[in-house]
Amino acid sequence: MGEVDPAFIQDPDHRPKFFIIEGEGIPLIDLSPIISPDSITDPKAIEGVVREIGSACKGWGFFQVINHGVQLDKLRNIEAAARKFFALPLEEKRKIRRDENSVLGYFDCERTKNVRDWKEVFDFTVEEPTLVPASPDPEDKEETEWYNQWPEHPPELREVCEEYAREVEKLALKLMGLIALSLGLPENRFSSYFKDQTTSVRLNHYPVCPSPQLALGVGRHKDSGALTVLAQDDVGGLEVRRKTDGAWIRVKPTPNAYIINVGDCIQVWTNEKYQSVEHRVMVNSEKERFSIPYRLNPSHYTIIKPLEELINEQNLAKYRPYSWGKFMTNRKLSNFKKLNVENIQIHHFRVSE
Repeated sequence: MGEVDPAFIQDPDHRPKFFIIEGEGIPLIDLSPIISPDSITDPKAIEGVVREIGSACKGWGFFQVINHGVQLDKLRNIEAAARKFFALPLEEKRKIRRDENSVLGYFDCERTKNVRDWKEVFDFTVEEPTLVPASPDPEDKEETEWYNQWPEHPPELREVCEEYAREVEKLALKLMGLIALSLGLPENRFSSYFKDQTTSVRLNHYPVCPSPQLALGVGRHKDSGALTVLAQDDVGGLEVRRKTDGAWIRVKPTPNAYIINVGDCIQVWTNEKYQSVEHRVMVNSEKERFSIPYRLNPSHYTIIKPLEELINEQNLAKYRPYSWGKFMTNRKLSNFKKLNVENIQIHHFRVSE
């Protein structure tokens, strides 16, 4: 990736600004009251964490967690294997390149809002095989199975990825329970949606970019699933759009913390009490950057709609129900073509007031 190909260049309105606002106020939540063995005996401490999570979901849609219980060696192992994989020659990585038939594996031509992202990625799913609809067509009831593609090198990649995913899954489901409690719902309210989850993990590599003022590692977007649990290295580059004024705020890396963000599914389930927030990734002319998002997604047959407990005559449902699997399949297809129309978004299901 030498000089910047025009395909990567953002519209002037969306190009990065180089005065950086560091993230004052993005909440940092200590989960030790929940994770520690004594937590069973201290309901007050748990209530405090639940309150903090509710306030972060409402005010920011983003927060960081520390003392989260994920074993650090599992993160270090996957980070080391990711660096080895991305350092391979391009022709080696492209042996497991994803395409319309095999949607998992390596990819270096991803687009966000129809502009190419300055990055390369490796995707795998947590359940193997992952059950999904065969097509986005609402009438087509066929299912298909997604299988992971693993490279020959580094040989340890598969094992460290699978171990890491199992570890982070515990944290992601724990957080969904805390989010349910923060809404006044039972802790297990969301559990059934993840029985045959379509959760995926991505290894991201953002190479050094000669013109970081023109391109973005990932253009502005919201996450369409339930919850994202992100590990990032110490280079930084993630920016979040602050809800109060629309300013882009840089999320400063906190050692051993995870960055959590609410996805569109939670926005719909909570009838917009908690909203997903736009974010993007800046690139760097001096340093490459690595990150690992774990994207917790429901089973494909889940119908996403506002929860009945959270709607009433004063607060009517703001969304029509939609099939998660059909929505996701539609989105996947757009990864392989430059579309003339906007990718499907949850606002297409919003009820006009």
